[in-house]
Amino acid sequence: MEKSFVLQLASLVTLFVSLPAFITLVFGIINLQFPDAADSYWQVTSAEDSIRYAIAVVAIFFPAYLIITRLVNRARRNEGQLYHILTKWLVYLALLVGGVVILTDLAVVVYTFLGGEITTRFVLKALTLLAVVGAAFYYYAQDAKNYWQKREQTSVMIGVAALAVVLLVAGFGVTKISSPSEARESKLDQQQISDLQDIQWRVEAFYQTNASFPANLETLYEGLPVPTAPEGRDAYGYSITGADSFLLCATFANETPESERRSPKQVSVAESSYLQNQNWDHQADEHCFARRLTTPSN
Repeated sequence: MEKSFVLQLASLVTLFVSLPAFITLVFGIINLQFPDAADSYWQVTSAEDSIRYAIAVVAIFFPAYLIITRLVNRARRNEGQLYHILTKWLVYLALLVGGVVILTDLAVVVYTFLGGEITTRFVLKALTLLAVVGAAFYYYAQDAKNYWQKREQTSVMIGVAALAVVLLVAGFGVTKISSPSEARESKLDQQQISDLQDIQWRVEAFYQTNASFPANLETLYEGLPVPTAPEGRDAYGYSITGADSFLLCATFANETPESERRSPKQVSVAESSYLQNQNWDHQADEHCFARRLTTPSN
């Protein structure tokens, strides 16, 4: 009795971890496959991250679910029992949770649609929820009636088909995201921008205090570690170009994504200097950012 209950519980736990991860995987693929002009670079990056996370979870938990479920069904047949009362109620509880999950997820999908989600995405996500959660709901509704205990081969075929679908979707998801090396280079680009922003802030603060630019980065970071470029990339460049201007340079692996670039607009001279100082759009390879002080020198 205890063995059947524990196995059934483990089966349901791995299922309820796998299902949301698989749905997240499909949603991420839909978001990238059907891009929205209103999507920001952050949203695109978030979709890629969600796909990576979902693939990692599904790759571990879904095979575990199939194996444990197989053990559960085999143990029941070998013991000559269909369902102990506790395991049966556990399945009924899972059906209840599944119903709540599908209703909640549908509500979230409708909410995003009302918030501007494009119709194609909305329809595909709604269909995904109905198909995935509905299939699981149907399987366990039949399981509660001892249906699969009498149809072992059919149950195995369903497991194989489900695994094939998960592998196909996960494989397609891999094609929609950057490779691990590309993802690393992108993160290094972002780290360099953070370093340069810190250097710029310190240069401006140094000028306000001393009415002059620091001679080099070591002077700027007196007593503190100077930011260094990632291994394999050129060192950060800093040079004074005028009485109130300077350059910051770094080597990047990729150019700034189009969705993250600042769009030009008509502004005043003062606003132009300020906006220029906040613009971190860059090309691949070495790129220098021209900066001009926006505060009076006196």
